[in-house]
Amino acid sequence: MSRRPLGQLEAEVLAALAAADGPVSTADLRARIPGDPAYTTVNTILFRLHAKDLVTRSRAGRHYLYELAVDESRLVADRMRDHLRHASDPPGVLSRFVQDLTADEEHALREILHRPES
Repeated sequence: MSRRPLGQLEAEVLAALAAADGPVSTADLRARIPGDPAYTTVNTILFRLHAKDLVTRSRAGRHYLYELAVDESRLVADRMRDHLRHASDPPGVLSRFVQDLTADEEHALREILHRPES
C-alpha cells in the first residue's frame, strides 16, 4: 500500500466530513475515504483538525462524532490562495490551473468571472 502525503489525507477527511449528512464517527468516516487508511491515522487527523477548530466533536458513548465546523468552499479557497501566495510564479500557477480545468469547471469559472460584483 502506498502512502499519501498527510496534507492529502487531511483534505480527504475534510471532504468526507463536508459530504456527510451529519456528525460521523471515525469508523464511518474511515469507510468514506478511499485507500483504506488506518483507523488510528484517521483518528489522529480528526484530533488535529479539532485542535485547529476545523471540526467539532460530540461524545457518543465511548467515541466521538465529528462534523465540519467551517465552510468547505472557504477552507479550500484559503488553501489555494496560500499556495498561490508562496509560489515563485503565481501567473504561471494560475495558467496551469486553468489549463487543467474540465469543461464543466471552466464553464463555472467563466460564469463566476462574468458576474457583476455584489
